[in-house]
Amino acid sequence: MIKTIEGIIVNEIPYKETSKIINILTKDLGIIGVIARGATRVKSPYMGLTNKLTYGYFHINYRENLSTLIEVDLIDSFKTIKKDLIKLSYAIFLTDLVNQIYKHEQNKNIYTNYLASLKKINEGFDPLIITNIFEIKMLDYLGIRPCIDKCVSCNTTSNIVTISSYKGGYLCSKCIGNEKIVNTKTIKLIRMFYYVDVEKIEKLDISDNIKNEINTFVDDYYDRYSGLYLKSKDFLSKIS
Repeated sequence: MIKTIEGIIVNEIPYKETSKIINILTKDLGIIGVIARGATRVKSPYMGLTNKLTYGYFHINYRENLSTLIEVDLIDSFKTIKKDLIKLSYAIFLTDLVNQIYKHEQNKNIYTNYLASLKKINEGFDPLIITNIFEIKMLDYLGIRPCIDKCVSCNTTSNIVTISSYKGGYLCSKCIGNEKIVNTKTIKLIRMFYYVDVEKIEKLDISDNIKNEINTFVDDYYDRYSGLYLKSKDFLSKIS
């Protein structure tokens, strides 16, 4: 069956001498495996079109187990990302995270948010902020969303003074123990990040201190509750 699918290559694996298997994240079919025959040959029409982070329309001979690539209509190769080590490192981390999340949950919103995040990084938005937004949004699909609408201990919505990865969310002035108090902007932005439409972001003006507080919470929360270990995250931490 011949199909045309919109998607992004999230992984590529060498296959035999001159071919490769590409895993394409799609909106409607999840992640599908496709053989690109002869893709590593210099004169192959697939050369440059079957690499990780290639976004396009893929014309395939569809089979449930492993499809075969026929043609690619390129939409975006994210050249700006690929020319910058920092941006590329964040993009690869997002891609690795998506691969892991799809093992738990397959949802069209994951694809939409992932694609929108890559576009924003490619457009020049701060890759750390965009990555944190994506990470916060993905907690739902991992089944570990923090409590960011009220105090996790007493359920009040008043006098929220900090957010604790250990306690699992917001804490009010009456319930706080030894937890570090964070900036009120950090508290508000973490909640905003969860609800914001990434595609509609037009401006990000956040101080380094606030960015660090948000990233520290997100990193610690994932370490405590996700059970995920990604080498790309370690590399990202080193170069950042």
